[in-house]
Amino acid sequence: MNDKMLKALNDQIREELSSAYLYLAMAADFEDKNLPGAAAWMSQQAQEEVAHAMKIYGYINDKGGKAVFDALPKPQESWNSMLDAFKAAYKHEQYITDCINKLVKQAREVDDTSTEIFLQWFVTEQVEEEKSTDEVVQKLQMIGDSKNGLFMIDRELGGRGAGSGSE
Repeated sequence: MNDKMLKALNDQIREELSSAYLYLAMAADFEDKNLPGAAAWMSQQAQEEVAHAMKIYGYINDKGGKAVFDALPKPQESWNSMLDAFKAAYKHEQYITDCINKLVKQAREVDDTSTEIFLQWFVTEQVEEEKSTDEVVQKLQMIGDSKNGLFMIDRELGGRGAGSGSE
């Protein structure tokens, strides 16, 4: 595997694990605010991010490379509202999409077809990741300051499970 591509994939493992760390921090904040549905949603999101990191880890190993782990940055601990947290999650997913797009471009530049093909799963996944977080943002914006609306959305978010959301 090209050294430049290997470093970039290792960097993406860190990004995916940092995403999990961020979403766990959001889950903890939601738990603290008695929003168990949003906490469960974010906890599941964190698990998905770890799975994404492991997918890259496996690919690096399959290609004869070595995964290398750097320290993760400490995530923010609290958000002013569920809307603020989901806006941050949506913005973060846009950032991860940009990271994946840069990886695809780099794979093309170093003529690494197998890595480019491998990354297509992540390109497709990011469409779903952005969509799912943006949908929650849109719903939260619709309800405004309604406590009943917040209760209903929290309950809906807690119903996320197998067959809903991304992988």
